[in-house]
Amino acid sequence: MGQERLAAAISQTCGLPELIGRLLHARGITAEGAAHFLEPTLRALLPDPSCLTDMDAAAERLADAVAGGETVGIFGDYDVDGACATGLLAGLLRELGCAVLTHVPDRMLEGYGPNAPALLAMVERGAGLIVCVDCGTAAPEPLIAVVGRADVVILDHHKAEGPPPPVLATVNPNRLDCASGLGTLCATAIAFLAAVAMVRALRRRGWFGARREPDLISRLDMVALATICDVMPLTGLNRALVTQGLKVMGRRERIGLKALLEVAMAHEAPSAFTCGYAIGPRINAGGRIAEADLGLRLLLCEDADEARGLAERLDAVNRQRRGVEAAILDHAMELAAAQVAAGHAVLLLSGTGWHPGVVGIVAGRVKERFNRPALVGAELEDGSVKGSGRSVPGLDLGTVIIAARQSGLLLTGGGHAMAAGFSLRADGIAALHGFLDERLAAARHRPAAVDLPVDAVLGVAGANAELAAHVGRLAPFGPGNDEPVFVLPNVRVARADRIGKEGNTLRLLVEGEGGGPRLKALLFRAGEGALAPMLESRDGARLHLAGQLRAEAWQGRVEAGFFIADAALALGNAHLS
Repeated sequence: MGQERLAAAISQTCGLPELIGRLLHARGITAEGAAHFLEPTLRALLPDPSCLTDMDAAAERLADAVAGGETVGIFGDYDVDGACATGLLAGLLRELGCAVLTHVPDRMLEGYGPNAPALLAMVERGAGLIVCVDCGTAAPEPLIAVVGRADVVILDHHKAEGPPPPVLATVNPNRLDCASGLGTLCATAIAFLAAVAMVRALRRRGWFGARREPDLISRLDMVALATICDVMPLTGLNRALVTQGLKVMGRRERIGLKALLEVAMAHEAPSAFTCGYAIGPRINAGGRIAEADLGLRLLLCEDADEARGLAERLDAVNRQRRGVEAAILDHAMELAAAQVAAGHAVLLLSGTGWHPGVVGIVAGRVKERFNRPALVGAELEDGSVKGSGRSVPGLDLGTVIIAARQSGLLLTGGGHAMAAGFSLRADGIAALHGFLDERLAAARHRPAAVDLPVDAVLGVAGANAELAAHVGRLAPFGPGNDEPVFVLPNVRVARADRIGKEGNTLRLLVEGEGGGPRLKALLFRAGEGALAPMLESRDGARLHLAGQLRAEAWQGRVEAGFFIADAALALGNAHLS
């Protein structure tokens, strides 16, 4: 009864339906904190960047570069976070008058992180300051090659295993001596805080006396995109950054993102779903199997025609990536099932002919299917294995991968809690597997599949556009703030159609007992599993559907849509008796 009163207090305070009050209460939100949760602001949540170790030194050096009109080199990573962090800093520094060189390493030829030839090439081209974004913390040797020839600043968030590299500044909330408490920020968010600190340093110097200050808020679209795609918790500061960043993205002022949204046919207001499933995979695709800097070039593009061309290339590469991934996935799933049956806590898979650029995606799919950490590697011609891993909440994969490297089991390795990269000799796979099974033994006791938590039961008539809009106020959804799951009991499928280029999406009209209003429902990945055949059956069976309720704008109207996550036959179907 007490919890019901607390939920009712939230509803009354914020003028929300009772159901939304219950959902907020279940997320640990109080009546006093509900307003800040529903409308998170940077004014309330943005920390002083100086709380990050080495931030002041990094900001002053960046300010020196701007004041002196220096050439700055930016070395990024080939994923979305690396592209966005590089794009944010490169665009800002160019606007402030610096000449900027960028380098995104080729996944196959250079691998992850800084390498001496690329760094030295930037020095030869005049860079007196090199900024490593989304990398660098675990790469002291390549960085030493330029010490004395250029200053180096690192803006990173990956797990550290010891003292920082011997460079001017290493800004990383996950370095061992940083007490900022900002360890859940992605590298682009760290770059944004560095931009705030740099502008503040320039302001103190009076540098903006006759100049206009840059609009930092306009760069939050890239912060939001990177935070979502790097699977950072969408709580606290991250929630504010993503909420405000999605508003910026919705203005479609960044020419490259506007073109990519159009190519992806994402016409609705951008959401976390849009970033994770439409924009992110396309930006990532270049770094996986094509030109590593395609995504960065798109983010920095200022010509609409050029941006459209780059967006179409990324879209085509992403389609190619899906084909490469599909060629690996079935075999990987078979190997994973055998390892589960054999009692392994962690799934470690590898194969010849597997493309190193897609093994991370395959690892993610295997992790989702079996609900335990999964690492997938490509066996290369030189006898090595290069791969990526994905973890589940509560099991820190990055720390374990670093420990494996320190133990001599890996050639390279690092990452963060939910994702990691690694390489090793092929003959060391068994030893690595044993090490992972021991360090992540808790995974052995996880259920074979993630239970689908249900937040509430709805009737079809109640699952309307008004309620969907209220549910949308709890967004952005992601780790730490899962999208609510509702059950529609005893519904009947009135119509089912395959849609999309490949017919892999199922669109339904469902109705409750006794008829009444109908609700549009969608099932993605309809080619996988047994859900689609059940939903397409014409026998009139009653079903229970579980999924998410979302408000969708179409041709000037807002309608409710139900996105199916699971389904089951309702007991008492006549044809089952």
